[in-house]
Amino acid sequence: MNYSEAITYLYNSRPPFHQVGAAAYKPGLENTLRLMAHVGNPHERLRAVHVAGTNGKGSTSHLIAAALQATGLKVGLFTSPHLVSLTERIRINGQPIAEAEVAAFIEQNKAFMDEVQPSFFETMTAMAFDYFVREQVDIAVVETGLGGRLDSTNVLNPILSVITNIGFDHTEFLGNTLPKIAREKAGIIKPGVPCVIGESHPQTMNVFLERAHECGIEPVFADQCEYLRQERLRYASECELKGIYQEHNLQTAFVALRALHIPHAAVSEGFAHVCAMTGLRGRWETLQQKPLTICDTGHNSHGLQYVTRQLKQLPHPNIWIVFGMVNDKDTEVVMRLLPSDARYHYIFTTPSTQRARSAQEMLDLWGKEGMAIDNPKEAIQYALEQANDEDAVFIGGSNYLVSDVISRFTHKD
Repeated sequence: MNYSEAITYLYNSRPPFHQVGAAAYKPGLENTLRLMAHVGNPHERLRAVHVAGTNGKGSTSHLIAAALQATGLKVGLFTSPHLVSLTERIRINGQPIAEAEVAAFIEQNKAFMDEVQPSFFETMTAMAFDYFVREQVDIAVVETGLGGRLDSTNVLNPILSVITNIGFDHTEFLGNTLPKIAREKAGIIKPGVPCVIGESHPQTMNVFLERAHECGIEPVFADQCEYLRQERLRYASECELKGIYQEHNLQTAFVALRALHIPHAAVSEGFAHVCAMTGLRGRWETLQQKPLTICDTGHNSHGLQYVTRQLKQLPHPNIWIVFGMVNDKDTEVVMRLLPSDARYHYIFTTPSTQRARSAQEMLDLWGKEGMAIDNPKEAIQYALEQANDEDAVFIGGSNYLVSDVISRFTHKD
């Protein structure tokens, strides 16, 4: 079985959540534990930092991984979703897993997977943990997929648990109030394992305190660590990630790294070179200067409120925005956040997924001047053609649009 055959099998037999949504979601750890046992229980031999949260868990995971790499450790990194290639999800010191490794894992375990029918994410979790153990990583940074308590990554017994923040996302699975969502995320807190919470909130703080005390620990709320403020600000000024919302992720990662006793020099180096060291893409990423072209993977109201703040700060006379969302996000709330001054020109498009809202539906929800271009690549091309060198172009609202624009700039002649 080659890589193409493995991917075809994987996508056809168990489509991923980012393609089909709820149909791919399998809550609970039973399948994962069966699959882990089949491949030798790698989760029991993995030294890991476990990261959950509504937004920012990807950036926070990469920041932590980069600083750990800067100490000379061999660092595994498991994140989702991917933007261009599935291999992006599983990295060691920034290098994606080889396609041959993916093919070999699927081929060796196909018969068992056909029997157990694990989800796409359960399969990827087992593949990552197996790969990290075989490659003898010193430590792995593992991002949850969805939630925490019932997420397949929660078979881990980590050395540190990190929860970035709580917002409204995936409410059909996690609950429709912040305390309910927090309870699901708090499920990664384990007895005797230190825990860092990125942002304290009056509706969720007691949820975390209650769970932590059940586990015999005292959680650290990163936003309450004022004594670290000056150090954190120095690292923030050097950091390769420049989005406004990264201030919160930097804060969380910084406090987590302090809990791991990582030297200041390694934190500084990791933050300053996080994208180069880990391969992180799509976080307020500048793709070109003329016209300034930026993409960002923020895709719900909690994340996009920071993106819109940054859009409002751009000084350019015209800003062309290519925007699309999927149908399980809080689109109506997001629409109220988007800037609507005369200098903002909207091109709504249909992300390449069965879960997408159509471009026309987005335009109708917008209710103001704009365009609907169904094909994302055509929408992006139109915006780039309309913008002059003094303008700016922004692409966002969906990981799929970010994937399309990154592919365009990566593979252009």
